[in-house]
Amino acid sequence: MSNAVLETNYEGLELVHRGKVRDMYAIPGHDDKLLMVATDRISAFDVVIDAIPGKGKVLTQLSLFWFDLLGDVVDNHLITADVSKYPEVCHAHSAELDGRSMLVHKTQPLTVECIVRGYISGSFWKAYKQNTTVCGFEFPDNLQESDKLPEVIFTPSTKADIGDHDENISVEAMEKIYGKEQTQQIADISMELYSRAADYARSQGIIIADTKFELGMFNGKLILIDEVLTPDSSRFWPLDEYTPGKSQPSFDKQFLRDYLATLDWDKNPPAPKVPQDIIMKTKKRYEEALQKITEG
Repeated sequence: MSNAVLETNYEGLELVHRGKVRDMYAIPGHDDKLLMVATDRISAFDVVIDAIPGKGKVLTQLSLFWFDLLGDVVDNHLITADVSKYPEVCHAHSAELDGRSMLVHKTQPLTVECIVRGYISGSFWKAYKQNTTVCGFEFPDNLQESDKLPEVIFTPSTKADIGDHDENISVEAMEKIYGKEQTQQIADISMELYSRAADYARSQGIIIADTKFELGMFNGKLILIDEVLTPDSSRFWPLDEYTPGKSQPSFDKQFLRDYLATLDWDKNPPAPKVPQDIIMKTKKRYEEALQKITEG
């Protein structure tokens, strides 16, 4: 893997969690805050694959855009992304942190991922071909790949450790964890976020086929955390090329997934080496997504 994937530690900050893409740091003297850094690492099939130059900055700028646009739907964990306003201990790392980090409130994350789907694609399409009842939802038997679903649906999943795979669970299974009322609240927030974002993105020429939100508890309230509506957490399709009945071209990492699917690889670590042209084409797609969504 390229150097951008290698583990980075910032002097004076304590690494508390290293995810597939994001690193979280505790800040001495600020126990109620965390520094979230979006690296250039890219994952597919729940495996860290390589690095896409500048990807972390794209993820951060998109998340900041959506936090602002959707702020009236639910509060979020953002304090500031202005490095000059970070605690003093962070300033020595300003050059590395600028554009790819956020100072956020420390929350208690939910133990499930909040997935919302408006179109049938990916693993959901594969499951539908086996059985038209998927995740407890019954669908017509005549859907094509990439069709718009009859209605927007909420399909939670478990959170996997690095190298493991997330698993879909039913809403009923989630109710056993959080109860019926809070599960409904989580679903309502997630679907409203998706619907608002999908309407906006469509006006910019992008279909958001599905997306994954992270929610957490802060001062007794549900708030939006982590990244939001980025090419890492969503499927972005160009509206002018949308043709149901097949896999769609995309602005997200599906491009990388499609390449990996051509390899004789069991989707477990270690990851295969990715050619430079695939890395640069993926980089371009991320940048196009940012431009289309934020510069309309």
